[in-house]
Amino acid sequence: MQVVDQVIQALHTIAQTEVMPRFLRVHSTRKHDGSQLTEADLATQAALARDLPKILPYPVLGEEMTAQEQEALWAQHAQTGLWVVDPIDGTTNFVHGLPYFAISVALVQNGRSVLGVIYNPASNEMFYARKGDGAYLNGTPLPLKASPAVLSDTIASVEVKYLRSGKLSTRLASLAPCGSQRNLGASTLDWCYVAAGRFDLYLHGGQRLWDYAAGCVILEEAGGKMCTLEHDEYWDGALWQRSVVAALDANLFEQWRKWVRANR
Repeated sequence: MQVVDQVIQALHTIAQTEVMPRFLRVHSTRKHDGSQLTEADLATQAALARDLPKILPYPVLGEEMTAQEQEALWAQHAQTGLWVVDPIDGTTNFVHGLPYFAISVALVQNGRSVLGVIYNPASNEMFYARKGDGAYLNGTPLPLKASPAVLSDTIASVEVKYLRSGKLSTRLASLAPCGSQRNLGASTLDWCYVAAGRFDLYLHGGQRLWDYAAGCVILEEAGGKMCTLEHDEYWDGALWQRSVVAALDANLFEQWRKWVRANR
C-alpha cells in the first residue's frame, strides 16, 4: 500500500475513534496564546504520534507540543524525515459545532513538505497530494473547476488578523480587487479549497508550520502558485509564522500578488 493510502486510512480511523465522537460533546480551555484546546485535540495528536511512525519511522511534530519540543524536532529531523500534524485545525469551529475543521498531516523531508493529507470528517472530504503525483479529493483530481477569467469575479479567502499592516487591512475592507471575501476559520482547509477551485485567491498574514505544511503541497500539486508577503519563493518565509499569498490560476496569482504588495 502506498504511504499516502496508509495515512488516509489512519486519518479515517482516528477521526472515527477520537474526533467525531467528541463533536458537539466537548468542553474547551484556553492555551497561553488564547486559542482553544479540547481533549479531542490531545487525543487526536496522541493517536497520530502512535500511528504515523508505523507507516514511516519518523517522529511527529504536533501543534500541542511546547515550542521547545517543536523546535528541537525540526532541527534534528526536518532533513531526514518528520511528520508535522495539526490534530484539529479549526478547534473554535469544532467547539461551536461548525463543520469546517480538519486533521492535517504532512511529511517533511529535506526541509520541505513532500506529502500532505487533510481530512474534514464532518464532510468526509479527504484532500491529499504527494510531490510529483498530483492532488486529489476523495480520488478525484484537483482542481474541480477552473478559475474565473478576471480578478473582479474571484472569491478570496482572507485572514486579516495576523497582517502586520493596518494599511493592507483597510484596503482589503474597502478596495479589494476580488469579487468577494471569506474567512471560515481553518487554514488547512482554506489551502484545500483554493486547490479545489472553491476559493480563487488566498491571503493569510501568518500561519504556523502545521497550518501550511500539508496544504502548500496540495495546492502546488493542483497547479496553484504561492509566495509570502515578502518573498517570491514561498519556502523562504519565516518557518514558524509564515504569510501566504496564493491563487490557483497563474495569471490571477500575478495580479493578486501585485495588488497585495502594492497595498501593504
